[in-house]
Amino acid sequence: MAENKKYPIDNVVAPIQKFIQHEKSGGLVLGISVILALILANSPLSHSYHHFFEHQLGFVLDDSIFIKLSLHHWINDGLMAVFFFVVGLELKREIVAGELSDLRKALLPIAAAIGGMIVPAIIYFSFNSSGEVRHGWGIPMATDIAFALGVLFLLGSKIPLSLKVFLTALAIVDDLGAVLVIAFFYTSNISVLSLSIGIAILLIMYLGNRMGIRSILFYAILGIGGVWTAFLLSGVHATIAAVLAAFTIPADVKIAEDNYIRKIQKYLNKFKDADSDNTTPTLTNEQLHILDEVKKDTNEAIPPLQQLEHSMHPFVSFFIIPIFALANAGISVLDIEPEKIFSTNVALGVALGLLAGKVIGIVGFSWLCVKMRIAPMPKGMNIRNLFGLAFLGSIGFTMSLFITSLAFQHEEYMIQAKIGIFIASIIGGIIGYIILDRQSKKLKAYEQDI
Repeated sequence: MAENKKYPIDNVVAPIQKFIQHEKSGGLVLGISVILALILANSPLSHSYHHFFEHQLGFVLDDSIFIKLSLHHWINDGLMAVFFFVVGLELKREIVAGELSDLRKALLPIAAAIGGMIVPAIIYFSFNSSGEVRHGWGIPMATDIAFALGVLFLLGSKIPLSLKVFLTALAIVDDLGAVLVIAFFYTSNISVLSLSIGIAILLIMYLGNRMGIRSILFYAILGIGGVWTAFLLSGVHATIAAVLAAFTIPADVKIAEDNYIRKIQKYLNKFKDADSDNTTPTLTNEQLHILDEVKKDTNEAIPPLQQLEHSMHPFVSFFIIPIFALANAGISVLDIEPEKIFSTNVALGVALGLLAGKVIGIVGFSWLCVKMRIAPMPKGMNIRNLFGLAFLGSIGFTMSLFITSLAFQHEEYMIQAKIGIFIASIIGGIIGYIILDRQSKKLKAYEQDI
C-alpha cells in the first residue's frame, strides 16, 4: 500500500494551501482587493458598486427589526470585529510568551510604536485643529501590519530576522494603541445598561477560563451572542468587545510538551502493534480508539488561544481584510475636483502624519531609548535600516481606513483622508523597500569581502 496516496483534487488544493501559508500572500491579496475597488469605483459600474454596500440587513422577530445596519456597517462593525479578535489573540500571545513578554526586549519596539503614534497625531492636529476635521487625528497613528510585513517579506532572507521581529512587535503594539484610541476617543452615546451586560458576560468568560473551560464553542457563543451584541448596542465600538473577548481565551495547556511527546510515542507503538493486517486500507477498532486518544491529547497540548489564532488567521487575511478593502478603498478619483481635495488640510495632515510623523516618531523614540540605554539595538539593526522599517510603518492602510470611517461623517473629508492614506502608504512602502534592499546588498557585499 502506498505511503501517501494522491488524488486529483490534491493538484488543486495543494497549490492553494501553499499560497495561503506563504508569509506575503495576505499582503498580495489585500493589494489586489484595493486595485479592484479602485477599478470598480472608476468604471461604469461605479454607481452599482457604491449602492451595493448601502443595502440594509437586520434581524426580524415578531415583525420587530433588530440591529438593522447597512452592508457597509456590517463589514466595518461585524467582520472587522473578527479581525480585531485575531489582533487580540496575537496581542495576548505576544504578552504571554512572545516578544512582549520580556520587558527589556520589548521596550524598544514599544517606544518606537508610541513615538509612531504620538508624532503623527501632533502633525495632523497642527494642520487641522478645529471643526469636524480635527477628529481625524487618529487616522495617521495606525500601521497596517499585513502590508508592512508583506513588503518586508518581499526582500526574503536578505533581511535579518531581528528586523522582522522588531516590525512585528511594533505593529502589534501599534494595533493595541489604535484599539485604545477607538475605545476612548471614537465612542459616543454610551448605553450604561448594555455596556454593563457586556462586561458581565466578559466576566463570565474570564471565570470560565480560570475554572479550566477550554471549549471554543463556550467562548464563541458568549463572545458573539453576548459581548459583541451588548457592546454594539451600548455605543462602544464592537471591535473593542472583540479584543476584550480575545483576552479571556485560555493561553495554557493541559498536557506539558515532554509529557505529550512521551504519550504520542506510546500511542505510535500501540498503533503499530494493533495493525494485524497492514495490507488493507481500513483500521482496526483498537487503532481508531488510539487515534481518538491522540486527537484528545493533541487538543489538550495546544493552547485554545493559539488554536483559534492559527485557524482564523487565513480567514481574516484572505476573506475579511480583502472584503473590508473592497468596501472602503473605492474612491471615484475621476469625479474629484483638485480644489476639493485641498479645500481642507485633511489629506495633507494624514499624508504628512503618516509619511513624516511615523518616521520621525519611530526613529526618534528608538534613538532616544538606545542613547539613554533604556533598551539595546537588536542584533543586525542599525540607524539606516531602522529608517527603512520606519517608512514601512507609514503604510497605514487597513487601520487608517477603519479609523477614517469612525472619525468623519462628511463624505468629502473621508475621501480626502483616503487620498492622504494612499499617497503616504505607496510612497512609504517604496522608500522603505529601497532603503532596506540597499542595506541588505551592502551587508552582503561586506560579508563577501570578509
